[in-house]
Amino acid sequence: MNKVIVLLSLIAAITACTKAPALKVYTLQVPQVKVQSSSRFKHKVIKVSYPQSLREQMSQKMNFSYSLNDRGTYQNSEWSNHMSKLLQGTIIDVLEHSKVFKAVVSNSSTLKENYKLESNIFAFEHRVRGTQSHAVISVQFTLINADTGKLVKSKRFSYREETSSIDAQGYAKATNVAIARLSKDLLNWLKYN
Repeated sequence: MNKVIVLLSLIAAITACTKAPALKVYTLQVPQVKVQSSSRFKHKVIKVSYPQSLREQMSQKMNFSYSLNDRGTYQNSEWSNHMSKLLQGTIIDVLEHSKVFKAVVSNSSTLKENYKLESNIFAFEHRVRGTQSHAVISVQFTLINADTGKLVKSKRFSYREETSSIDAQGYAKATNVAIARLSKDLLNWLKYN
């Protein structure tokens, strides 16, 4: 009987030691935007291309850095989808809700577009430097006339939003604040400039 109790205790201890912490999954929240009553693009179709990354390795992993050379990803936290897909989906949702364009489609659509919105991601990470902690986003958008293939305009948007905590949860919250700022600035840039 004692052997059985010892064996069960040993199995319980091994199971408890090997159980990994639960994976926490975060997503980008689509910010609320105002419907635009007038726009020069009101009768045009825009195609939002899949964002490319020149510097950052984009994946479902949540990136962090403590210096230029000390970088990594959170082990028990991740984004709900590939970061480029989340960003593309968020931009499409924001543009659809704003009604700046007649229709907003992804690059997989066969619909003929009037404009194409391309984006390059330069930074998308949790940056910790000493006691300072920020969600950092830097994305360059390029608006192209699909009929002529010519550049309409291009602009880089960069944000550094302080986190409420130095962990993945604080990073995700600050990222959503930065995404709301980016969405507002992107709409203003498309509409007015």
